[in-house]
Order: sequence, then C-alpha cells, then structure tokens
Amino acid sequence: MQPSTIQHQPAPGVIHGGATPVGANVVTKTFIQRDYSEGTAVKFQEKLPEELSGKISAEMFSKVLQGINKIFADAEKLGARTYMEGCLGCLTAYIIFLCLESNYDKCLKKLHVYLEQVNQTTLNPLGLHVINPMERGLRVIEVLILNNG
Repeated sequence: MQPSTIQHQPAPGVIHGGATPVGANVVTKTFIQRDYSEGTAVKFQEKLPEELSGKISAEMFSKVLQGINKIFADAEKLGARTYMEGCLGCLTAYIIFLCLESNYDKCLKKLHVYLEQVNQTTLNPLGLHVINPMERGLRVIEVLILNNG
C-alpha cells in the first residue's frame, strides 16, 4: 500500500457536507498535493494519481483541478477591492467584516458550490468524490474512491 492511500470503510451516508450516492461505501482515499512550483499561492497538482487511473480520464481530472486552481487564483488576486477591504478592516478594527463579505470568503463559497456540482454531475457517477480542500487546511485535496455496492 502506498503512503498516500488509506483503506477505510465507514457506513454509507453523508461525507463532509455532501451526500454520497445511495449504497456507496468509501473504499480508498487518495490525496492531491499542493503545487509549490510557482510559490506559496494555493494551487494543487493537476497530475492524475496512479490510484485514479482507469477510473477517470487524465483530461477530465485535469479540468476539475484547473477549476479549483482558478477559484483560488481569483481569491488571491490583488486589486482595488482587496486593498479597500484591507483598509476598511484596519479602520474599523475588522468589525466591517460582520457586515461585508470579503472577496476571499465569496470565492470559498464559489468553491463549495463548484465542488458540489462537479461531484454530483461528473465524479460521483464514476465512483469518486472530492472533499473541499478547506477541510484539510488547504494542504491536500482528498479524493474518495467509492464502492457502489
């Protein structure tokens, strides 16, 4: 067994806020590591892990990861809005964020919706389920390989 693979079989039901397909059991987990080749910005490797070959095409997997990476690139993009959020935060002792949603928070919500949609339409029918990387501290993306029994 490779270090990035863990055997696991919980009861079917809800996995990390998203419902699994009816009758699905988690058989294996694999992890997609962060890509630090361009610095410390949040970006994940787009290479298809060996454990997923034969379950999903490399092109489809890369497209899913590119979508995730694009959302994080948008979240970390510097612009006038980001600077204004920072200035308003400092001026109001960050109380402004009780009334105003930051750009980063909006992008995290967008990521959650994107992952729900991708899981339901693309990955779950293939027996896969991607966990939001926020649940792993943005260190890895966890991919569950489901046994549709």
